[in-house]
Amino acid sequence: MNLTDRVVVITGGAGGIGSALARRFAAEGAAAVVLADLDAHATATVAEAVGPVARGVAVDAADEGQVRDLVADTERRYGRIDLFCANAGVATGVGIEAADADWDRAWRVNVMAHVYAARAALPGMLARGGGHLMHTCSAAGVLTAVGDAPYTATKHAAVGLAEWLAITYRDQGIRVSALCPQGVDTPMLADGLATGHLAARVIAASGAVLTPDQVADAAVAGLAEERFLILPHPEVAGYAVRRAEDPDGWQAGLRKLVRRLRAAPTPPSR
Repeated sequence: MNLTDRVVVITGGAGGIGSALARRFAAEGAAAVVLADLDAHATATVAEAVGPVARGVAVDAADEGQVRDLVADTERRYGRIDLFCANAGVATGVGIEAADADWDRAWRVNVMAHVYAARAALPGMLARGGGHLMHTCSAAGVLTAVGDAPYTATKHAAVGLAEWLAITYRDQGIRVSALCPQGVDTPMLADGLATGHLAARVIAASGAVLTPDQVADAAVAGLAEERFLILPHPEVAGYAVRRAEDPDGWQAGLRKLVRRLRAAPTPPSR
């Protein structure tokens, strides 16, 4: 996908990866970048910083009616949606003991929001004979997120959904990408590191922590090549191969890393 003159929608657009994608898409010459997020003020602030091609709207990506309205309004204003980035996501930082409400929220935001985006955007894309869906799924969807059971389970489901969409709609002109970064310098990771949370420490120990702008650069490159798996951390591909070839050895290696981190002093909170 060449982003010049494209109409793009980004959920979770108020910060982190979402705002970085908006800045980069605008720099690539997008005709319109619609930023959707729960935080209306933050979304409007990001849109103003991105420039005149950007528009911020308050939307709950886990509410199908709101997503449907977002798509309909965008198509009325701009005539089409060329790229829909289902980027909203939540972490819980806990295991299977997470409350049912936390499991439900993770499922609704990390999986059903992608379902709602596809349901709403696909009819217009199919009618025009083309379009691109990019789902932010995290490397946790390809590997695992030690210390966060709901995040791991739902991100695996998100990758599975993206793959199903890619297989089902590719021959009808629809491209699908799963953006799967590992450690990214966002509040989600920074807060975890500040409190010494195991999941955050494992991520930081597993590879470079990229800036959101670096992730956006990788996303643009992956979209241009129409890749399904977009891996801002190239080492994730190697990890995935090792995991597939030797799942027992892969798990043993992760357990060893966890034991080492648990034995190390916990960094002081900031």
